[in-house]
Amino acid sequence: MSNKDLFEKTSIFKAIINLAIPSVIGQIILVIYNIADTYFVSMSDDDYLITAITVCMPAFMFLSAISNLFGVGGASVMSRALGKKNTLRAKNTASFAFWGCIIITTLYCLFAFILSEEFIKILGGVDETVNKLAKDYLLYVIVIGGIPTALNTLFSHLVRAEGKSFQASLGIAIGGLLNVALDPLFMFVILKPGNEVLGVAIATLISNCVALIYFLCLIIYNRKTTLITLKPTIEAFKEAIPKNVILVGIPACLMTLCENISYAVLEKQMHAAGGVIAQSGIGIAKKINMLAHSIVRGMTQGVLPLIAYNKSSGNRKRMKKAVYLSGAMSVSVATICMIICLIFARPLTEIFLQDTYNSLDYGIKFLRILCIGAPFSAIAYTVISFFQAVGKGIRSLILALLRKGIVDIPLMFILVKIISPAVNGLVIATPIADIVCSIVAVILFVIYLKNHGQNKHEYAENANCQN
Repeated sequence: MSNKDLFEKTSIFKAIINLAIPSVIGQIILVIYNIADTYFVSMSDDDYLITAITVCMPAFMFLSAISNLFGVGGASVMSRALGKKNTLRAKNTASFAFWGCIIITTLYCLFAFILSEEFIKILGGVDETVNKLAKDYLLYVIVIGGIPTALNTLFSHLVRAEGKSFQASLGIAIGGLLNVALDPLFMFVILKPGNEVLGVAIATLISNCVALIYFLCLIIYNRKTTLITLKPTIEAFKEAIPKNVILVGIPACLMTLCENISYAVLEKQMHAAGGVIAQSGIGIAKKINMLAHSIVRGMTQGVLPLIAYNKSSGNRKRMKKAVYLSGAMSVSVATICMIICLIFARPLTEIFLQDTYNSLDYGIKFLRILCIGAPFSAIAYTVISFFQAVGKGIRSLILALLRKGIVDIPLMFILVKIISPAVNGLVIATPIADIVCSIVAVILFVIYLKNHGQNKHEYAENANCQN
């Protein structure tokens, strides 16, 4: 099956399976290795080690924000260019995305290195023991490993834009599975006790470097057919390519960035309200709750090229079918995850926090609160990704900020004062924000379809009839 047939002729269900399922599996593996870090660290029976990993989570996710800026934006512009059969524009877009990601990531890594102590405090590091451990993690994963990490995500977006979802997800899977294998080796065999966080960091660095080697080999091997180029070109700055990439990519970047800011605010407020024990509990709850979000993200990332291609080629009916079916699948899976977390919150949390942990009760309670937002978050993700695919950056940006930043952060400061215990109020702000965002998302989506939902030739015919 050619990539053109996949985008244009294959049944929507089969096209989604081919594009989205590998992406979903890749995202699940990412969560597994992220959870594995916490699981192996939790074997040390030390809340401070778990909290150190949790504090660094936003710093790590900021790398995703950078790669999403150029990856999601680049994939959208590439797919729409392919829909119009403009392969040269697609190739120049890939070049701009690659070098833009390299430059911005390098600046971020330098910032993290020069201002590491201040950066950790901004992220929510309050306790000196936690901060010392977090500094080691920051050095290896962000400062040294930042470029490989960002490029892996970038390449996964660009490769998927060509219709090669399996190859894109395989690279992510290789890094994730290798990380799971290396974690215990460095934590319990190579390094001495007390260096568990350092071991996790080194394992993450190595696995991301291996994944980057895979993507580079893939691009070199397919150099005669792939549109992804690593060569800088003047043409990459023409035809409004930078503008279009950034306008579509900014919402994806800000969504991740605002998640980081939201997490940092939550960490600080949680420490003030419940101490390190409560921080440990919310860290575990967020890790477990990531599974539903990862499935939805995988679905939306996988389907984005299909939506963008058909929007650009004028086949709006096929575009709508892709959105409806992928959205229904995402919401269904998110709902199942929510039910599982509500019923099995204790055994899920006990995987990481045993009865000896004072943070166990916090983790159980926080997980049950967070998971309520999963189905609503699935709706929001689906519409946000849709607007990214069709090049409507402003609408995507509005929804991204509503989901993380505009609603949840003010609510944290309000609910912490009016709900008892205060830590519950901090966590409740997250599902409320998901609900609000999903409602606005549906409204904006319906308005868009009302104005732009017809095939191009049908739209022209209706316009002529009205005239």
